[in-house]
Amino acid sequence: MRDKALFFGWVTGLLLLISLLWILTTPLQANYLMRSVNNVLNNNNDTRRLSSYLKNHGGKAGLYGYWYSVQYSNDKMFIFSAFQDGILIPLGAVVADTGDVKEILPLSAHAVQVFKELPESILKMYTNRIEGNIE
Repeated sequence: MRDKALFFGWVTGLLLLISLLWILTTPLQANYLMRSVNNVLNNNNDTRRLSSYLKNHGGKAGLYGYWYSVQYSNDKMFIFSAFQDGILIPLGAVVADTGDVKEILPLSAHAVQVFKELPESILKMYTNRIEGNIE
């Protein structure tokens, strides 16, 4: 019984440590993601740039991704990933002030290739979830 309690304590402690590290490094992760997305937008000759991470923008929990403001615009961009053929592809949804999704952009070379094959129903599902997540 004592060995099981000790093992349970170690596992719980490791999970708490990992969770704490994840929470404390979220701003750093968001900063590096913003730099990567801006690099992709620059390479695609897109004039939009992300300017800052919006910490608590989403109204509901359960939507995984990062919200950013778009430089020189009132639009926002939600960066998330979707599964296509068992591989995560990074996507960015440009969201207007009204909360409507204007467009969804692929954010990697592989995402550009498989974006055409992504079913419209999947894109619509993500669009509805993003629009329903706005406060």
